[in-house]
Amino acid sequence: MNQRRIRRAARILLMDEYDRLLLIRFAPADRRPFWCGVGGECDPDEDFPAAASRELFEETGLTVETCGPEVARRADDYLTLEGEPITSDERFFRVTTRSFTPDTSGHTAIERELIKEFRWFTRAELANWHEPLFPVNILDLLDAENPK
Repeated sequence: MNQRRIRRAARILLMDEYDRLLLIRFAPADRRPFWCGVGGECDPDEDFPAAASRELFEETGLTVETCGPEVARRADDYLTLEGEPITSDERFFRVTTRSFTPDTSGHTAIERELIKEFRWFTRAELANWHEPLFPVNILDLLDAENPK
């Protein structure tokens, strides 16, 4: 059996002035649509904070000086959107901004194909949403105060 690759990823808990979280709806052909936050894989030799800033800009068009603080870490085994089985090493960063409409001009080809919607969610909406949210403990991450 092949060993899973460790996939380092930076994730952003992007909050607006109304305490809403921005999530992205992905609709791959081979599985049920799901929602997750902004973020993605670190480039080789890129640290997590730099990856968070880059991914935030690429996926939403928002530029920030720093993405911080790091509020949580998690690991999980799953299949990427490309179908690769990986073990994730994810770091979560909290960013607060004014509500805006994301600019998708920096999206990759696979993002243009699979991303169907951006939406600002209240905590009540997250608690009762009808489609899968990732990570499943997203409400706990919103309440995180210190790195885990």
